[in-house]
Amino acid sequence: MEYRRLGASGLKVPALSFGAGTFAGSGPLFSHWGTSDADEARRLVDICLEAGVNLFDTADVYSNGASEEVLGEAIKGRRDQVLISTKTSLPMGDGPADWGSSRSRLIKAVEDALRRMGTDYIDLLQLHAFDAGTPVEEVLSTLDGLVQAGKLRYVGVSNFSGWHLMKSLAAADKHGWSRYVAHQVYYSLVGRDYEWELMPLGLDQGVGALVWSPLGWGRLTGKIRRGQPLPEGSRLHDTASFGPPVDDEHLYNVVDTLDAVAEETGKTVPQIAINWLLRRPTVSSVIIGARNEGQLRQNLGAVGWSLTEEQVKKLDAASEVTAPYPYFPYRRQEGFARLNPPAV
Repeated sequence: MEYRRLGASGLKVPALSFGAGTFAGSGPLFSHWGTSDADEARRLVDICLEAGVNLFDTADVYSNGASEEVLGEAIKGRRDQVLISTKTSLPMGDGPADWGSSRSRLIKAVEDALRRMGTDYIDLLQLHAFDAGTPVEEVLSTLDGLVQAGKLRYVGVSNFSGWHLMKSLAAADKHGWSRYVAHQVYYSLVGRDYEWELMPLGLDQGVGALVWSPLGWGRLTGKIRRGQPLPEGSRLHDTASFGPPVDDEHLYNVVDTLDAVAEETGKTVPQIAINWLLRRPTVSSVIIGARNEGQLRQNLGAVGWSLTEEQVKKLDAASEVTAPYPYFPYRRQEGFARLNPPAV
């Protein structure tokens, strides 16, 4: 397993990490991700560690804390062998203190996560979404205090816009508070919006990407193809509305190219889609999920080999879409591009 620095920090993370949203799944969304109990989760953690995958990502909102609890059970007795990443800010209830990134909410959320996972520190805490109602100075000073107290090692964000992230980084620099080193983002061959602003920002500011849903919300599994109905067992029947939208024709064009590259390489469609992501700038780790051992072992096969430059060009061309204003001139017009060379 290749290990990479997380942004500009000193923390080294595996190129592939494991998403524990499949643990103890319940409710209309997470039950379709996976329902691994503690025993099955322990087996999946075993396989990950054997392969060198030592970063496990979860969130308090995943099955109302049950994912964190099962992850805690799965790593019991080997805390020193793993890195734990979790997230908070999204609503955990209807009360005024059950959501957001206020000082009181963050302190309580961290204490709850530590208790659920049976640990006294979290390697990486990420804000799951931007809280527009709380000043960034309050958020960052609270996180810095939790770092100084030894309860957090590093801090990051997820699903922030460019101005959300840059405003926060500027405030951290101004006051000398702990800086965000990670941005957990949606990025895939059928969702390349990350490249337009957040990737250049990450390059400039030393913020590493942790990629969620690298298979386009289950669309790049190799089971969805042009002219065929959605497979009967696909979770997209029930969860498509929760995830990022994708134009059908664009999806089929990407899948056609993935099929062609799969024939050339002997690799599976998911392995190729993940391998393509691992070559992109700022990507520190791609988060893979698995409902069972077979899925996990297939996804682990995405590393240890490389696509050729020609294959990458094919995938780039098939997946490219026109960026919105103000980004498209920097992609399409030579004068703009000269001033701001593209990140990819």
